Amino acid sequence: MRTAHAYLLFVATLLTSMGYGATFLLTEHFRALGGSEIETGTTLGGAMLGTLVGVPLVGWFAWRLGAGRMAGLGALLVACGYLGLASLSALTPLIGVAGFFIGLGWGIFFLAAPMALSMRVTDQDRGFWFTRYGAFQMGGIGLSPIAASALINQAGLNTGQAFGAVALVCLLAALLLALFEAIAVRPVAAAVKAAGTAWVRTLPALLRTRAMYPILMVGLGACVFSGLLTFQTSLVRGTGLQASTFFAAYAITVVASRFLLAPVIGRAKGDHVAVILLAIMIAGVIVAFGLAYGVLVQIASAILLGVGYGLVYSVIQTQAVNDAPAEHRNAALTWFVVAYFLGIFGFPMLGGWLIVHVGTNGFLVAVLLFAMAEIALALLRGQRLAARSVQAI
Repeated sequence: MRTAHAYLLFVATLLTSMGYGATFLLTEHFRALGGSEIETGTTLGGAMLGTLVGVPLVGWFAWRLGAGRMAGLGALLVACGYLGLASLSALTPLIGVAGFFIGLGWGIFFLAAPMALSMRVTDQDRGFWFTRYGAFQMGGIGLSPIAASALINQAGLNTGQAFGAVALVCLLAALLLALFEAIAVRPVAAAVKAAGTAWVRTLPALLRTRAMYPILMVGLGACVFSGLLTFQTSLVRGTGLQASTFFAAYAITVVASRFLLAPVIGRAKGDHVAVILLAIMIAGVIVAFGLAYGVLVQIASAILLGVGYGLVYSVIQTQAVNDAPAEHRNAALTWFVVAYFLGIFGFPMLGGWLIVHVGTNGFLVAVLLFAMAEIALALLRGQRLAARSVQAI
């Protein structure tokens, strides 16, 4: 694959990822309409349902339409969701429908875009290209709320108009992805075969393997990630801090660490690295309790989360594949993604309720408990692996 073709996909990835990143401004949008974090949870609950529909659609249709076109369809659906939010001038149940389209599109894109890249590169080069793909994806997620906040604070737009701009960006991404599929030739042998619902039927078998640990872990980690980023505007309300500072520090940390530390992480023992990174993530959550003490505390929390969560995702993703039987590895990856979506879009329903009815400290306690549960699973997996090694001796 030509480098120019790869970067066409990467730019489209950055633009589409801005669609997910803009969800971090939902609370601000709904507060302007007289709502609260409850509406944010409702919208992202709809997004969660959308992702559960989108995942099997990729398996069924990517091989017919081409993974690049499927990713473009995902970007188009995200744009439709934001156009729906931008058109609403009052709080209605339709916010859940808009969220459904955002989740449906993001779910399709999240699976189809890396699939489109993977089938065009060799096994030896896949790690190189995926590292860069991940950097563009995380860059788009972090850039979006910063750019949207600039449109609101500097250009005088309201959140609805900013969401309209996000929709236009996603439409451009859809065009770029269609162009990528048309000009980036893929080997005939790389055609994707329909997955159907086989991944659903393999769940009982996966639950009997160590693969269940990283699958559960990614869902718990996604709760931590979505909690601190989706509700960052709520956490800094009344402190004089800007949520965009957290987003910028987090995005820069993740992109830099993936380029600088990923090779080191790849050579280290995954079991030990996962525990260390999760401990760093937990430290980021604990530091978030002190946001009232100033911007340095906020930046420290973002950096710790960026290093811990930003790097552990790929580590436990590798564990999910390696721990699964060879015949169930594709299913393990699919369940891994499903668990991730349940966390990033499902947790805000609980998080919004906690902030409104319990307060931000109670909310952070819940986030911390999810983080501690994830590291507990990592330790349990390590113990099971060690016990199996002893039995083998």
